[in-house]
Amino acid sequence: MRASSGRTLYRRTSLVERSARPPARSSRSVTPVPADWSQQDHLVRCEWGPVGAARLGCADGALVVVDVLSFTTSVDIAVRRGTQVYPAGWRDGTAQALATREHAVLAAGRREASADHPWTLSPTALRAAPAVRRLVLASPNGSAIAAAAPGVVVAACLRNAAAVAAWVQEQGYGSRRPLLVVPAGERWPDGSLRPAVEDLLGAGALLSALGDQSRRWSVEAVLARSAFLAASDPADLVRRSASGCELVESGFATDVELAIEIDASATVPLLQEGRFTDAQQSPP
Repeated sequence: MRASSGRTLYRRTSLVERSARPPARSSRSVTPVPADWSQQDHLVRCEWGPVGAARLGCADGALVVVDVLSFTTSVDIAVRRGTQVYPAGWRDGTAQALATREHAVLAAGRREASADHPWTLSPTALRAAPAVRRLVLASPNGSAIAAAAPGVVVAACLRNAAAVAAWVQEQGYGSRRPLLVVPAGERWPDGSLRPAVEDLLGAGALLSALGDQSRRWSVEAVLARSAFLAASDPADLVRRSASGCELVESGFATDVELAIEIDASATVPLLQEGRFTDAQQSPP
């Protein structure tokens, strides 16, 4: 997508809409991570993207996925309205089969909303559409991470960072059991990870809400927290980030504005039996 300024921007929905491309294979089949890469000596850890989640995720801990623009923001909006959200890596035949099996609605691409099918990955569209009981949300970033992660999985964004932090602390994650925070990032056209400002700030917001326990934290977690605390206006940084500008210039400014409502939600989307529901309403 080419912006009016002449800059070439990566079209963030293209990977969601390119349903013919299969998801990457799990990194569990490759050489194990060296111990010093795994942050295993720390109870609070932070690592980027699907590969980081697969490498560092553990069955006895909790994984918090952060995909601010827009998967985890959309999950927050939908779950807050009582919808059960099923994550899927790609909007393809597998996602359609999941929707059919679970009697769920499969969300369309952000640009594919219609009067007959208003449910898309856009949080604005989900807030305006009639609430459905079950919804499949597919994306190659946050949704793919959630669908493949072991152990306890929670969806966090800027809207619910404090609520998620309080919940994981109550469950003992980060103090007695491992906590891995995963900023999802975006993808370059070749499929490689593009670290994203909004997800770094979302991860940092959650970590800052945990309080100062840095002696138990990895350096990666400490720096994510520090990035958020150093930002004088995190919401404006997201608005002016590459991803934020892309959505604004594509006509989805309201998605950005919803996403930067810091701590506007008390919802804690917890993945149970393949679907996100509110942990506040249905504790594990």
